[in-house]
Amino acid sequence: MSDSIPLKNRHRRKFLARMAAVGAGGFFGAKPGSSAMDENVEKTKIRITHAPSICTAPQYLAEELLRMEGFTEIEYLPLGSRNGPRAVAEGRADITMWDLPGLIPHLDAGPLMVLLAGVHSGCYELYANDRVRTISDLKGKTVAIQYFGNGDHVFLSSMLAYVGLNPQRDIKWVVGEHITDAMNLFIDGKADAFFGYGQQPAELRARKYGRIIVNTSQDRPWSQYFCCMIAANREFTQRNPIATKRVLRAILKAADMCASDPQGVARFLSDKLYEPRFQIGLEVMKSLPYKRWREAEPEDSLRFHALRLHEVGMIKTSPQKLIEQSCDWRFLNEIKRELKA
Repeated sequence: MSDSIPLKNRHRRKFLARMAAVGAGGFFGAKPGSSAMDENVEKTKIRITHAPSICTAPQYLAEELLRMEGFTEIEYLPLGSRNGPRAVAEGRADITMWDLPGLIPHLDAGPLMVLLAGVHSGCYELYANDRVRTISDLKGKTVAIQYFGNGDHVFLSSMLAYVGLNPQRDIKWVVGEHITDAMNLFIDGKADAFFGYGQQPAELRARKYGRIIVNTSQDRPWSQYFCCMIAANREFTQRNPIATKRVLRAILKAADMCASDPQGVARFLSDKLYEPRFQIGLEVMKSLPYKRWREAEPEDSLRFHALRLHEVGMIKTSPQKLIEQSCDWRFLNEIKRELKA
């Protein structure tokens, strides 16, 4: 009988069964009843940002796990790659998985958001033409970014500061209007370098264009620090601590799924049209260390980037004050104990 079921559907059924095991607490060492599942969640609706980059796959994969956590309405807000952090800060969204550099300008603007956990490092890869061999070679060169204050701009600015360059004086930034525009500016020869993230590096490799200067999932020191982290609206976490912990737990369980079954997750992303190109999705899932949330200290990542950005005047808040007003690791520490492998 099973032979009559298409292979794709069999893989999907197996993957969904695996997700059910995760949600039931029988996976990755979780113990049923070890958490506050008997407590009533304060609200059953959760609003999560939606961005086109699939390195944030855990927040999409978490949809079914969130239902098992007691949420009856899960809304993914289509805010694109520009407005997610602002929506969380303003209370139009409750929580987001977003790149830390893209969050830092919003954390610097005021204590409206709080960081809850790191998820993985990587995401970004620096591509360049033959005029650029190292990060230092970018001095006086043209770099394509999506917009000022976006993760690509802030992350690369931190890297430039690390090697002694001033990103506000030493680089000629050229801005695209859409997520694909910056990459196209590089492909069209209008920029010397491009800092791609999510599926963009895989797309460039498929087109055999450009040279990799830095891969932040492999090259130190950047590989040692989180890229994507989980941030929430501060008022939401204060009013809904049970809901906060449950949504965080669902996303982190989903991150474990990305690490243990990248093929199943890539198929899920393809079926849901988050990334219809299965091979691109699979390459991204395999390339990122999704279990890093269990190992690294997220505070170190904020300190590392904030120090460089503060030195070159891109943020006003000192790194220590930023940590004091923007971090809450209580839920993460509880979940680590519960899900200890």
